[in-house]
Amino acid sequence: MELPAIRGLTVAFIGLFKGALLMSYQSEFGEVIDALWDTIQKRKTADPEKSYTSYLLNAHEDKVLKKIGEESAEVVMASKDGDRDHLRYEVGDLLYHTLVNCARHDIAPQDIAEELRARFK
Repeated sequence: MELPAIRGLTVAFIGLFKGALLMSYQSEFGEVIDALWDTIQKRKTADPEKSYTSYLLNAHEDKVLKKIGEESAEVVMASKDGDRDHLRYEVGDLLYHTLVNCARHDIAPQDIAEELRARFK
C-alpha cells in the first residue's frame, strides 16, 4: 500500500525528471543550431571550392532555393513513407539549407525564435 505523501513525491520526482529531460533536449537542439549557425557564419569567407556552405552562400540565390525545394519534397516523401530515420535525416538537410538561406539575408536563429515566440500570444 502506497501512502499518499509518497505517491505525491513520486509524481513530483517523475515530473521533475521529465522536465529535466525536456530541458536537456531543448538545450541540446539550441546548442546544435547555434554551433551550425556559427559554422555557417565562418564559411562566409571560406573558399567556395573547398566549402559547400561557402559555395551556397556565394552562388546565385537560386542554388540554395533549389536545395530547399528539393529537401522539402524529400521531407514530404519520407513522412509519407513513414520512415522515421529517413525523415529525421531529411529534416536535418532542410534545416541546414534553410539556415544557409537565412544567413544570406542576415536572419539569425534568434530572429526566428522571436518570430515563433510572438505567435504564442
